[in-house]
Amino acid sequence: MSIADAPVEVDLPTHLDLPDTDGKPVENAYEHPQSALLSDILLPVLNRLHPDDNYFVGADTGIYWHHTKPDPLTGCKSPDWYYVPNVPRTLDGEFRRSYVLWQEGIRPLIVMEYVSGSGAEERDDTPFTGKFWVYERGIAAVYYAIWDAARNRLDVYELVRGRYQLLPPDSTGRVWIPEMEVNIGPWRGEYHGYIADWLRVWDRNGLLLPTAEERGSDARRLAEQEHRRAEAEKQRAETEKHRAEKLAARLRELGVDPDTV
Repeated sequence: MSIADAPVEVDLPTHLDLPDTDGKPVENAYEHPQSALLSDILLPVLNRLHPDDNYFVGADTGIYWHHTKPDPLTGCKSPDWYYVPNVPRTLDGEFRRSYVLWQEGIRPLIVMEYVSGSGAEERDDTPFTGKFWVYERGIAAVYYAIWDAARNRLDVYELVRGRYQLLPPDSTGRVWIPEMEVNIGPWRGEYHGYIADWLRVWDRNGLLLPTAEERGSDARRLAEQEHRRAEAEKQRAETEKHRAEKLAARLRELGVDPDTV
C-alpha cells in the first residue's frame, strides 16, 4: 500500500484550498516548449482514447499526494508533464489549480521530468521528499519518464508490484506505452523555432505523430497537390478538345462529315 492509500482524516482540503504555486520560476526555457510539444502531439491520441473527453493533462501543475501540516507543499510534487485518464477536465466547471489525489482517487498513468542538471534530483529516492520515491511510493504513477535532452537519454520506469522497473528501449531508443498505444523517444528537429533534441511520439507502425502545425502543413500540401492535379486534368481536357476540333475541321476540308466518322 502506498502512502496515498493510507487512511486519511475527514474534511481534507480540495484543489481550491491548497497552494497552486511554490513561487519558483521554471528552471529553463526548454521546459515549456517540450511540454507544449507533447500536449500538441498527443491531443488527437487522447481524444481518440477518451471520446467522453474525460482525461487531464498537467504541466508544472502540482500533484498533492499527502496532506501535510503546516506546509501543504511538502506533500506535493509538480511533474514537468503528466497525464491522468478517466477524470473530468474540470471540477465543478473550474480549471484545476492542482491535482489532489485524495480528492480525485485516480492516479496518473505517466509522469515526466526533464533533467536540468545531473539527473540526481529526478532519481532521488529519499523517503517522502525525493522525486523518484514520491512518484513510486506516494503518487504511484504507472510510468515515470526521465528525459535528459542534454545527453539525449530517456529512461522510462514501470510500476511493477509497487516498485519501478526500468523498461528497455527498442533499437531506436523508443519505449512503448501500451495504454496510450504510442512509443515515446528522442527526436532531433525544429519546434517553435528551436532546433534541439526533443521528446516525441510515434504510433505502433513507427509513424511520427505530427504537431498541429505539421498537420496543417500536410493538409495544405495535399490541397496544393489536389489543385495541381485538377489544373493538369483541366489542361489535358482542353488540349484534347482542341485536338478534336482541329481534326474535325480537317475532315470537313476533305469533304467528310466528322459526325458520321
